[in-house]
Amino acid sequence: MIRLVMLGTSGAMPTPRSNPSCFAVKFGGVYLFDCSEGCQRQMMKYGTNFGSVKAIFISHLHADHFLGLFGLVQSLNMTGRKEPLQLYGPKGTKKFLGTVFAMKEFMSSFPLEIIEVAPSKKPFYSNELFTVKAFNVKHNAPASLGFVMEGLSYRRFDMDKCKKVGVSGRMFSQLQEGGTVEINGKKVKYADVTYVQGGKKIVYTGDTMQCPAIATNAKDADLLIHDSCFLDKHKDHAKAKMHSTCLDAAKNAKKANVKKLILTHFSNRYDDLAPLLAEAKTVFESTELAEQGKEILI
Repeated sequence: MIRLVMLGTSGAMPTPRSNPSCFAVKFGGVYLFDCSEGCQRQMMKYGTNFGSVKAIFISHLHADHFLGLFGLVQSLNMTGRKEPLQLYGPKGTKKFLGTVFAMKEFMSSFPLEIIEVAPSKKPFYSNELFTVKAFNVKHNAPASLGFVMEGLSYRRFDMDKCKKVGVSGRMFSQLQEGGTVEINGKKVKYADVTYVQGGKKIVYTGDTMQCPAIATNAKDADLLIHDSCFLDKHKDHAKAKMHSTCLDAAKNAKKANVKKLILTHFSNRYDDLAPLLAEAKTVFESTELAEQGKEILI
């Protein structure tokens, strides 16, 4: 099971109720998607071990999406971290952040690997549990990315089939390790009593205005986390600032046939976020607001 923790939900300007948008994924370690200011404190506050961060994925180089890197690295220095930390971002990331982290005042005491990412159908990151690939979105930054995180497919036991042929107890581990067991004189193969379970798919838009790439890359996703800066009545502001409205997000979720939509990156003009949720639900019912500290299970 994949756990997501929303560490911040506001737009570029922090509000009394929330830090700027970013979230952590807990799945065989901790992975950050964007890193807003005060990120390590948010992680401590909401039960996420910042010392377990393995990689950080930066959607674009606007300050509200990377300012937390500097404090996080300093905190990791103080914990005596030795494990490498991988930092992925769009074109320009290595030159900019590499320059900052080369300064004595910001230098890490552990290997910090800064890797630039190009949009591609192929993953730029993979481990034993999931992959991450990037796609282009439209925002007023030199390069802006959305990310697709996909769990790897794996086999699960079909309990009805197992019961029918008599698989029980230690036979499950024997099948996983050896591939076959013998039951009442008959050979039962691992493939006979299992099925392939597809991995979960999570899509994060970063900051973006409406663009076709979102629905294309979010197709059949289990979760879409979407920029939702404005109500539809403020769509002119959204267009001018190259952000999305809650209706844009809902339309993309519906077109992509996603299972759940999470709205985030809210403009600080809204004290009450309920109207954004209500408006999105008129198009896509399975919609929720990102809430700081909220844990989502996928």
